[in-house]
Amino acid sequence: MNFLAHLLLAGSDKQLLVGNFIADHVKGRKIEDYPERIQYGIRMHRAIDSFTDQNPIVRKSILRLRPVYSKYAGVIVDMYYDHFLALHWEQYSKESLLSFTTSRYSILQQHAEYLPARSLRTLTYMSADNWLMAYATMEGMQQAFNGMSRRTVFASGMENAVTDLVRNYPSYREEFNEYFPELQQFVESSFVK
Repeated sequence: MNFLAHLLLAGSDKQLLVGNFIADHVKGRKIEDYPERIQYGIRMHRAIDSFTDQNPIVRKSILRLRPVYSKYAGVIVDMYYDHFLALHWEQYSKESLLSFTTSRYSILQQHAEYLPARSLRTLTYMSADNWLMAYATMEGMQQAFNGMSRRTVFASGMENAVTDLVRNYPSYREEFNEYFPELQQFVESSFVK
């Protein structure tokens, strides 16, 4: 899953949220440098990623993209799923998407001392362009994929990923709708918030 899903699944615990946000930028034993609840958030993020990577519904989405996007197919599916989460936000949260994103940017900025340099840089761009809100629109998705494509070392083709989303929109929406409740149940049963 991508940023929006991880932040939602972290709940209201600020340190858990920080851990979920920085997890991809904390390698190896560096996790031990953080307070216990942030470590728990990092572990939670990793467990969510592992659950997602092994899920047959998600694999179905990825396999549809793999011939074109190779190793980037999983990243693209994560973005697609965040699109559906943002688009149908009211089904998953009582808080409005605008209120949620504003508060999460603020919480992360208040905990900037815990953010690795790459996470801090991501947060700067994310909050300035309000990526989390933008995921709900095709224009926002296109902008996100363009930015990701520019940052990849190898030619990823991600700038074309919105076209593939549109082409198979009902399939991705159905797969997200089937998968996300499974993920929510996994998080609820595996992590004490």
